[in-house]
Amino acid sequence: MIPDLSPIFSRYEVLRAEADALFARVREAQPDCVTCKEGCSDCCHALFDLSLVEAMYLNRAFEAAFAHGPERSDILARASESDRRLTRLKRELFRAEKDGEKPEAIMAQAAQARLRCPLLDREDRCLLYAARPITCRLYGVPTAIAGQGHVCGFSAFEKGRPYPTVHLDKIQARLEELSRDVAATVKSRFTELHEVYVPLSMALLTRYDEAYLGIGPARPED
Repeated sequence: MIPDLSPIFSRYEVLRAEADALFARVREAQPDCVTCKEGCSDCCHALFDLSLVEAMYLNRAFEAAFAHGPERSDILARASESDRRLTRLKRELFRAEKDGEKPEAIMAQAAQARLRCPLLDREDRCLLYAARPITCRLYGVPTAIAGQGHVCGFSAFEKGRPYPTVHLDKIQARLEELSRDVAATVKSRFTELHEVYVPLSMALLTRYDEAYLGIGPARPED
């Protein structure tokens, strides 16, 4: 049986609220540069992975909102297609690495790749907007991780000028801590469970059950 993870998810919601506050602060400071508006879905085509705690949180929200019905089937079909395309892309990037292409070039190629989020409806609106991941919430303002900056291509931030920037390293560290707490709470036998990162499509497709989380003794097939 999976233990109650609500306290951990509540802590994640606090972190998410802090991310929203950071976005609002930058938007207030640079209102002419942040161009996010209803109907814009540029960030919904970016590639990124989710930590264990975010993936499980999103999965829970999806199951609550779309327990059954044709809309659920449509979303899962889109998620499957997205995952297949992403697998092909990762295979191409791996091949480029094997061929000796520079890591910077490979990262640039990955950053330019576009893949439509399976949670977008026909009007390009997010079907789980309230539960969207932190990356989605911060996309429209300048961010930096490991010293590398990023800004939405549709924003009006000018290259080379100083702007308020959200440093993602601390947020990522707190997400990892929450993921560690998930693994510890369920008493997972998988020592690296907290290090598992998945694309949003896989977060929707995965069954986060006892077998996936490594709860209880190992079965022969494990």
